[in-house]
Amino acid sequence: MDSLIKKIHLAHQHSVDFPSPKVIHQFFEDLLGLLFPEFSAHNVREEDDVRSSLQNLQAQLTVMLSRNAHLHSGDGEKLAQSFFEGLETVFDWINQDVDAMFAGDPAAKSRSEILRSYPGFYAISAYRIANHLHKLGVTLVPRMITEYAHSKTGVDIHPGARIGQYFCIDHGTGVVIGETTIIGNHVKVYQGVTLGALSVEKADADVKRHPTIEDHVVIYSGATILGGKTIIGKNSVIGGNVWLTKSVLPGSKVYYQTQMHHEAGKVTDLYVFKNDLEEKSH
Repeated sequence: MDSLIKKIHLAHQHSVDFPSPKVIHQFFEDLLGLLFPEFSAHNVREEDDVRSSLQNLQAQLTVMLSRNAHLHSGDGEKLAQSFFEGLETVFDWINQDVDAMFAGDPAAKSRSEILRSYPGFYAISAYRIANHLHKLGVTLVPRMITEYAHSKTGVDIHPGARIGQYFCIDHGTGVVIGETTIIGNHVKVYQGVTLGALSVEKADADVKRHPTIEDHVVIYSGATILGGKTIIGKNSVIGGNVWLTKSVLPGSKVYYQTQMHHEAGKVTDLYVFKNDLEEKSH
């Protein structure tokens, strides 16, 4: 027991102060509730109340960043100010994402339904806010926000990913989007999609390890796309359960197919690649 006590004491001595996860989570939920009253327990009626609420949240972020200077290389107060100065763009982009989800899901009866109940809205909103902090050079806090959303929705988006406008996640559970992923505009992904990395050495952590998804791509459930050099060309459709580690041309349709060879009595799994210029099976 004495040995364990010493080890625990040493761990406490060497630990670095960080913001409490509960503080980070509450800050995010309060901010999301202010931006989208459908998500909030109460509505703010007057413009002065909106201004006051924003100022209060900015003060909270200022304290958080000022007390934890190891989370960034700048001035905590100026970083908090920059965050809130850029919040309008974040707000507009999240609204575009809601538009994409409403247009892309026949089951959605209203925007309010999406704001109140869709895990895709919650996960993308967390990503947009976390990514805004990430781009300002703040560490750890963005990851705490997206991991909180991950725990609530099953959607794991690294705050360092670059995701364009009108992004739609349908259903959501099991979606993984890695740190160096690049996603264009008007992209839609379904549950269980992985945009991941091929195995690399730790020394290569800063290189592009995750795929690029160009504009107007649809990726169906269970598809796995890996590798920093893998590019999914614009206007492509990637079918369910497809596994890709190589690029596909714009306008491609890639789907998984099982064929029965009656003479040999064998079943063959294959991927079929189609586009406007060529049609071939692998």
